[in-house]
Amino acid sequence: MASKPPKNLILALISFLLVTSCASTKESVLPQDGPTMQDIYAGHMAALYPPNAHAPGPSPLPKAGIHHYAGFVRTAANEIDTIFARLPNPTLVMYIFPHLSGEERTPVPGYVTTFPFYEKVEYALPGEVPGSPPAKATDTATGRPPATSQVAE
Repeated sequence: MASKPPKNLILALISFLLVTSCASTKESVLPQDGPTMQDIYAGHMAALYPPNAHAPGPSPLPKAGIHHYAGFVRTAANEIDTIFARLPNPTLVMYIFPHLSGEERTPVPGYVTTFPFYEKVEYALPGEVPGSPPAKATDTATGRPPATSQVAE
């Protein structure tokens, strides 16, 4: 039968391992002879923007008029058009049958409730859904809009 090692020996071994494993210097872990952060950044930016390329910066303002801002400025013509069209979210109708509610068995009459199919309203990205209004119906024989019949109220 093997004898157990004394507790003091195990404790001394664990202490020795803890002390020696943490005995390292910054120089041994992180080499000091490599490039600096500034050198790394300058090399990265030189690769992105070669010396003959135009550096990013503010663009000059247009000389006159607002035609430069077409598509960015709201006008009466495009104010009504939605750039981000709502995606279809059908409304579901559910009939709740008459039932008894709770421990007191209170009668609840039948009723109708509605709720959207999806939990939240989703919007399409520009260009996902055709944004142009539907074409007006025309009579194929005459090429004019069809005659509308007026109903007496």
